[in-house]
Amino acid sequence: MMWLHWTFTAIFALLGAGCLLLVIMQLPGVWIMIGLGVLVQLADVAWIHGEDATPGWWAIGIAVALAIIGEILEAVSGAAGAKVGGGGRRSMWGGFIGGMVGALLGTFMIPIPILGTFIGAIVGAFAGALLGEITGAHAQTVRASVAPAAGAAAGRAAGTVFKSAIAVAVWLVLIAGLVIR
Repeated sequence: MMWLHWTFTAIFALLGAGCLLLVIMQLPGVWIMIGLGVLVQLADVAWIHGEDATPGWWAIGIAVALAIIGEILEAVSGAAGAKVGGGGRRSMWGGFIGGMVGALLGTFMIPIPILGTFIGAIVGAFAGALLGEITGAHAQTVRASVAPAAGAAAGRAAGTVFKSAIAVAVWLVLIAGLVIR
């Protein structure tokens, strides 16, 4: 039955690598990877190792904790970048919302797989923060709004890089949970 275990592990490793690409595309690749890990772990418990498969459950717990950290980092990075650039609350929200809208639009409007989504998210964070700064009761000039907008774009890029690194760590932790017996 060990051949079945190694087959599950190899399939998970390949599908998990595909999930890493989803993360770069601003899609929930980490959570899909964790879902796949749970399915493989359940199959491992049911058909191969039985109750001796506890390292896999520990790995899934660690992966969920890492995934939550990654989500928080990605969510606040654009807003934090706008704040560091001197922006107010409107630019922070604009960077956050613009990054999400830009990722969606970039996926369809920039015909470069994976990179189009990433570029769209950065441009969207910039545009959203800029729009947030030049509108509202305390509107700034376009010139004064560029620094917070650039900060939001840089923050969004950094957030994606951090989340991608965390996704790799989740992938490795889940593989280790399957391999260690």
